[in-house]
Amino acid sequence: MLNVLKNRFEQGCKTSRYPKETVKLLPRYRGRPEIDPHAPPDVAAACAAACPQAAIDPSAMTIDMGRCVFCGTCERVAKGRFITFTQDFAIAVAEKEHLVTTGSIPALADHSRGHFKKLFGRSLQLRQVSAAGCNACEADLNVLATPFFDLARFGINFVASPRHADGIVVTGPISRNMKTALLQTYEATPEPRVVIAVGSCTLSGGPFRGSKEITEGLDSLLPVDLFIPGCPPHPMTNLHALLNFFK
Repeated sequence: MLNVLKNRFEQGCKTSRYPKETVKLLPRYRGRPEIDPHAPPDVAAACAAACPQAAIDPSAMTIDMGRCVFCGTCERVAKGRFITFTQDFAIAVAEKEHLVTTGSIPALADHSRGHFKKLFGRSLQLRQVSAAGCNACEADLNVLATPFFDLARFGINFVASPRHADGIVVTGPISRNMKTALLQTYEATPEPRVVIAVGSCTLSGGPFRGSKEITEGLDSLLPVDLFIPGCPPHPMTNLHALLNFFK
């Protein structure tokens, strides 16, 4: 016990002080995109043509974060004259149409379901379902349990059984072979329940969009309450979304 206390004293507190203190991510992080409405039309068209996800609408000057994989191709093509990616990790939304943006995103707390905060404000148990994911989104959800993020200090935990859960967190493009398992997990979760879609694959099909083997958007199968874009979403994006939507 003395050695444990000694090590604890030497190491200090490893847990982030977020949300009490602001977190600044590394410069290479690509977060909320911003669009210059005065960009030359040819530059906007070039970005749209280069986008591997067809996420850019040059006529409306918008980008669909549900499709975007944040690869940065458009930013490199435009050289900062059309789209730039900020370090803002607060990009989750409560309504899917808000994923299509010129750069401004509604405050998540203003669009959260009030009864969810009343029901789950002090305890939220979630069952994570990987519906044919590549493990990137899954890994960045799992890391929330580490001492640095310590999700449990907010009363939020991932549980093994849907019968013990208040909702499900879905990752992956929802392959044909995983569709039944996902729906059964949803049905096994007692009401009232929440559904959270994490990652571009779950939101729109991601790189697999157009394939008959996957479902293009979880919202076509289940009522989704929270959309978290990214490929994968940064752990801070996931944490911010959970805290602002439910707490």
